[in-house]
Amino acid sequence: MTGTVAGTARTTPKGIPVGSQAPDFALKDNHGRTVRLSELRGGAEGDGNGGFEGDGDGRNVVLVFYPFAFTGVCTGELHALRDELPAFVNDDTQLLAVSTDSIHTLRIFAEQEGLEYPLLSDFWPHGETSRAYGIFDEEKGCALRGTFVIDKRGVVRWSVVNGLPDARDLDEYVKALAAL
Repeated sequence: MTGTVAGTARTTPKGIPVGSQAPDFALKDNHGRTVRLSELRGGAEGDGNGGFEGDGDGRNVVLVFYPFAFTGVCTGELHALRDELPAFVNDDTQLLAVSTDSIHTLRIFAEQEGLEYPLLSDFWPHGETSRAYGIFDEEKGCALRGTFVIDKRGVVRWSVVNGLPDARDLDEYVKALAAL
């Protein structure tokens, strides 16, 4: 989407296309452990550090980018995921939530909000993974609300990107997972 801001054309990030290979990443979670997307695909040799070592079978991944911890819409969305966790986390599926907050902020946020799934920090290099997924807002310095359902082979099967103030529809995630 292209808009005009103060007389200057600006392109809003749209995310990577469905059917493309999901960019690999290695991000620290809220406990300081490294989580690699490639290890969730299976067959990869893990380092034992992130608890997500490849076992040959692979897992689907629901990758949820959100702008900031401790903000109203983000907290509400992450609570909804927490409350519906069995629909997202099982033997075949792993939920990962990513923001540009530091791991220290994410640790406190997870503890305070009762979030038991991994919160990943895209803090440094700042927004590198968000940029790789095509959803980093350079002006605001954070990720947009991008969601990517990635199959066991690492292919993006469904995605949606919402603007900063727009919450996502949780039912759409469930439908996308059911289609895998």
